[in-house]
Amino acid sequence: METINFFSFSFPPVVYFLTFIAFLLVAKRLISPKTHKKLLPPGPWTLPFIGNLHQLLAGSLPHRILKNLSDKHGPLMTIMMGERTTIIVSSARMAKLVLHTNGLAVANRPINSVAEIICYNNLGTTFAKYGEYLKQLRQLYMSELLSPKRVKSFSGIFEDELEKFVGSIRSQVGKEMVIYWKSTEYLYSAICRVMFGSVCSEREKLIKVCKKVSKLSAAPIRFEDLFPSIKGLSFLTGRDNVLKGLVKDLDDVLDILIAQRENGTTFDEGDMLGLLLKIKSGEIYNAKLQITNDDIKAIIFELMLAATLSVADVVEWAMVEIIRYPQVLKQVKEELNKVLNGKQEIRGSDLEKMEYLHMCVKESTRLHPAAPLLFPREAREEFQIDNYTIPKGSWIMTNYWAIGRDPEIWPKPDEFDPERFRNSNIDFYGNHFELIPFGSGRRGCPGILFGITEAEFILAALFYHFDWKLPGGMDPDQIDMTEVFGAGCILKNPLTVIPVVAQD
Repeated sequence: METINFFSFSFPPVVYFLTFIAFLLVAKRLISPKTHKKLLPPGPWTLPFIGNLHQLLAGSLPHRILKNLSDKHGPLMTIMMGERTTIIVSSARMAKLVLHTNGLAVANRPINSVAEIICYNNLGTTFAKYGEYLKQLRQLYMSELLSPKRVKSFSGIFEDELEKFVGSIRSQVGKEMVIYWKSTEYLYSAICRVMFGSVCSEREKLIKVCKKVSKLSAAPIRFEDLFPSIKGLSFLTGRDNVLKGLVKDLDDVLDILIAQRENGTTFDEGDMLGLLLKIKSGEIYNAKLQITNDDIKAIIFELMLAATLSVADVVEWAMVEIIRYPQVLKQVKEELNKVLNGKQEIRGSDLEKMEYLHMCVKESTRLHPAAPLLFPREAREEFQIDNYTIPKGSWIMTNYWAIGRDPEIWPKPDEFDPERFRNSNIDFYGNHFELIPFGSGRRGCPGILFGITEAEFILAALFYHFDWKLPGGMDPDQIDMTEVFGAGCILKNPLTVIPVVAQD
């Protein structure tokens, strides 16, 4: 569930840099042999060498620009991102044809230096090349690491950390707080407990390094990825060297935690690290996949990122929308009071009864997906869609933001209306292509249940224990909804609120 900014170009100045690249590519084009072009999906006109980058850098947000272009050119559209032929998918029908019908053909991810650095040379489920390793690892996730039974077993940790979370907010009643960062504090505490149990000697150091790495790696698609024929671009920025240093710090911390567990200096409390070490030793889960310490570290790191930043995005957007719609807020609080009936603690079994809150989360992820452009795919082979050729090696980007606001699927698509999911079998687990905020198919997120459970625990606590005011007497309809494409698609101005003890 980690979110990504695909268009964060950090080598200034952009115009001079593109001119330099164009000059190099002119020479390459002049000496390259001509090739016959097959019929690609339609798309906008392109500039020589830089393709459509001038449009993607035009000032608006990439998912909005691409939606406007797709409205003109169709739900299956070709653009050029530098040298990269990129197919943009902008309808539920096309998403199903590409991600499901031709799922095997698009089962790879684009690989670059950032993925190699932060994922231990592309280990883990996020960037691993499609093959037996990925299939076995995903099976391990679904049957052991993040199965419904396993996620349910983490409820005690969520509940315990939630009590501390509520207590920390009570100590700040009447004071302004940024809900995104407050939620992140809970999420890091909870995921550390899930990963390492109640005793983690390197907890603060681990969280500090994770925050730095996630910030620096938030844009894994860079100029050097868009112009692969020009070597050495990553060297010019120096970013990879900084990232390698941070990952080395992370690696050292994880090595200490693994060694402590293997040497018996910390206790196995059924946490994720203990489970992974048992799988490594063959004590449980007799599988074809033989995991190493590097696999374990890659799994831990990608889960820590996904279970914090992306979930914090979900919480913030859902809270914003619930506050903005008084009738929705009223129904959320009525359901919470009915289900909890005066209890102080919120249990996992209580969440299962909160149908309306679950509908609110669905509706929020429809309107505000953490990753408006789903993680890109790369075509493993050439294939056909509606008589168009999708070339081998091309990138495929699914503009889920456009799908979530398609008026042919969603009546009044720009309105926040949880009731649209009442008595609906549509879920966000990848089976209904009108609602795929976490992807679908062979590369869909395997941690959806884990992340949504965390988000619903936080939202239930926030609205059950507290009422919320906006600073300066601001009305809810005055909340600034401007987006910014950062680590995900987040509020430009984070939601700042003032907690008040809830009145019965």
